[in-house]
Amino acid sequence: MRTANVRTIVIWTLVALVGAAGWSVLALARGEDVSAAWMVAAALGSYAIGYRFYSKFIAHKVLKVDATRATPAERLNNGIDFHPTDRRVLLGHHFAAIAGAGPLVGPVLAAQMGYLPGTVWIIAGVIFAGAVQDMVVLFFSTRRDGRSLGQMAREEIGPFGGAAALIAAFAIMIILLGVLALVIVNALAASPWGTFSIAMTVPIALLMGFYLRVLRPGRVAEVSLIGVGLLLLALVAGRWVAESSWAGAFTLAPSTLVVWLVAYGFIASILPVWMLLAPRDYLSTFMKIGTIALLALGVVVALPTLKMDPVTDFASRGDGPVFAGSLFPFVFITIACGALSGFHSLISSGTTPKMIQKETQVRMIGYGSMLMESSVAIMALVAASIIDPGLYFAMNAPAGAIGTTVENASQVVTGWGYSISPAELAQAAKNVEEATLLSRTGGAPTLAVGVSEIFSKVTGGSLRAFWYHFAIMFEALFILTALDAGTRVGRFMLQDMLGNVYRPFKNISWKPGLVLTSAIVCALWGYFLWVGVHEPLGGINQLFPIFGISNQLLAAVALAVCTTLLVKSGRLKWAWITGIPLVWDATVTLTASFQKVFSSDPKVGFFKQRSVFQDAIDEGKVLPPAKSMDDMHTVVTNSTVDGVLTAVLALLIVVVIADALRVCVRHLRRPALSTLSEAPYVESKILAPAGLIPTRKEREEARDAVTPTGV
Repeated sequence: MRTANVRTIVIWTLVALVGAAGWSVLALARGEDVSAAWMVAAALGSYAIGYRFYSKFIAHKVLKVDATRATPAERLNNGIDFHPTDRRVLLGHHFAAIAGAGPLVGPVLAAQMGYLPGTVWIIAGVIFAGAVQDMVVLFFSTRRDGRSLGQMAREEIGPFGGAAALIAAFAIMIILLGVLALVIVNALAASPWGTFSIAMTVPIALLMGFYLRVLRPGRVAEVSLIGVGLLLLALVAGRWVAESSWAGAFTLAPSTLVVWLVAYGFIASILPVWMLLAPRDYLSTFMKIGTIALLALGVVVALPTLKMDPVTDFASRGDGPVFAGSLFPFVFITIACGALSGFHSLISSGTTPKMIQKETQVRMIGYGSMLMESSVAIMALVAASIIDPGLYFAMNAPAGAIGTTVENASQVVTGWGYSISPAELAQAAKNVEEATLLSRTGGAPTLAVGVSEIFSKVTGGSLRAFWYHFAIMFEALFILTALDAGTRVGRFMLQDMLGNVYRPFKNISWKPGLVLTSAIVCALWGYFLWVGVHEPLGGINQLFPIFGISNQLLAAVALAVCTTLLVKSGRLKWAWITGIPLVWDATVTLTASFQKVFSSDPKVGFFKQRSVFQDAIDEGKVLPPAKSMDDMHTVVTNSTVDGVLTAVLALLIVVVIADALRVCVRHLRRPALSTLSEAPYVESKILAPAGLIPTRKEREEARDAVTPTGV
């Protein structure tokens, strides 16, 4: 025992030293070249310590997870939405569902401010806020039969604040799904390789679902090998298709992709979870984790230099071409999912609590998955920071700012202080076999260029184009898995709300309600997707700020609900673990909301932007980047919708926080008036490990008993 303790101390001391060394180099560098490996070291060292110590403290000391308590998946198992799922499959599903566009796009856009602000927030934010939120929401939802976040707010805070939370959470979810889908469209448009490969993951996932359910129940290792093999075949076949006569069939316009994505979202949200959702997300996770791990390894082997400044001038001026606004609050809003994401709380109170086998698994699935997503964000920031800054700004600035020719783009970007020649811009596109890289906004192409830069240094420059298109396909697959899970969760939320009016909707597996609510959810986010595809100002540039604000406002709702539940359940002394992140998030997000609504800068304020374009319409003028009067009217309409939505959502969140505070104060004064909607204790019959690797005690228990373990 003594030797083990010494060994443990040595190991964790070394981990801490690696992390500290990474932070020291990043913080103290003054003009000299800095290897991206130091960013990876700072992140991995911090993640390891946060998971080993902080998450364990929260799970066992604060939440007091109970391995003997049956979860909703065990008690309410119906094979459609409630289904005990192997922890490895569920980890894959949860990670795939939460890791959408945010950790890929947000950090790439935030690189405009320099690599240091983003690195600090991604790592510190996830350890103390994002991962904590995900785990605590998952725990409390599991204790409440898998209730959605909005419904928990209604039951625990009260009808007034709860109604505000229900409306806000659902509206925000629709916006988030629309933006997630927009990133997929931007990545797959006119890309037969990516479209074919992504399409093939659906039949592969269906095969995996039936294999686990019907052919070989419980054979996770077997189906994993089959799924990965078929996925790799689909990736290779995608290139064959792109070079064949079939390419035209898979070369789709953005409008066509919108229709296909809406249809897919509808079908995926109504099929049983075991058939498509869980196996597809599990399959996607292999590719996601594998690619990110290889990317981190590539950084260590290739040791690329961070070419972006630690902090750029745009951080203080607030007039950046990628997104307007100062470092505070907009770098935190832009990064969003990589550090703290309200969207995750909808998954943690949506599909996952209805599938988790044991309460003890909330630490690995809730906290652990969020650390994995944060590592994706760090690698995205690395990829954006190692390419030439001139190329970065040429790729991420809208065409209205830099023009459509390499000569004009070179001149404009050089004027910003980042020189790059027309020949270099043309060569960068040629290297990845693209016609142009100018104004490839949305973050995905920038990340793909960074990935190709890192991998080509390891495997050779001749494969640069292959790695670029591989990364594009990887990103689309990454995001699509969040879209299907999110649509299902949106369906749960709408059913919860309608169930307060018409009781049958409370049964989330009631087929008429299931089909109706799925169709409504898909139609709503499909509208935002259609608007984004046809937005004259560039869909991602216009919608991503409201995406980030909405996401962080939703995180404020989740943290408010968690803090209220900690107080009401007798954990007042531990309420700071969600209370402090709540105060920070509310401060940042409400500040950003105020600026986006009331700023006098038309690049920042939605209403000011609306008035500028409306005045031009009244004078018969067409302002760039609009090309027609129809475009002008579209900008006015979209700016109005964005401004009103931002204002309404911010007001709803203020109501939720104020009502949560009222409930907490009332509980402290008169505890007898408080009630908890926690499901009664039922002893679990399932034996399942808490982590990926069973402990010696868990292996002994498994040998002593034969129990049903679900998938």
